[in-house]
Amino acid sequence: MIVAGNHDWLFQKNRALAESLINQGTMGEATGKIIYLQDSGVTIDGLKIHGSPQTPWFFDWAFNVRRGELKPYWDKIPEGLDILITHGPPSGILDQADPHLGSEHVGCEELMEAVERTKPKIHVFGHIHGGYGKMEHVNTTFINASICDERYKPINAPWVIDMEPRDTHGEEK
Repeated sequence: MIVAGNHDWLFQKNRALAESLINQGTMGEATGKIIYLQDSGVTIDGLKIHGSPQTPWFFDWAFNVRRGELKPYWDKIPEGLDILITHGPPSGILDQADPHLGSEHVGCEELMEAVERTKPKIHVFGHIHGGYGKMEHVNTTFINASICDERYKPINAPWVIDMEPRDTHGEEK
């Protein structure tokens, strides 16, 4: 499962081509194994997942939306989610480029409001590389899963999240 980000112009300009490329096997055959989420959701093994590539405007890159205009995207996030995946962080949560130097919080205020409204169990994001880490806030576990540092060096370990499947009534098995 993937969510595009600010460097992923092909997903913004030609989503069909991008999705066909990520689902090609080694011999060029379509595999259909990778699910791309763009302001959409999926249920897998009873787990409800929603994803969005949108981020507040930054250097005129892909999927940038002006601050104050992101609410329509976040309004698509349903309640009762197990996992929310966004490219960027919500405001105030693992959203500083240099937290040890007290850099400003650059996450999205409207996304934080949506997270507080929908209460996903887990919210995974990246984009602000210096914010790598995990944090608990209210009833949500937030994970900034940025592999690279601010100089694009892949120094951070990937996160592994184990969740039990749910039965058809929404109960954890």
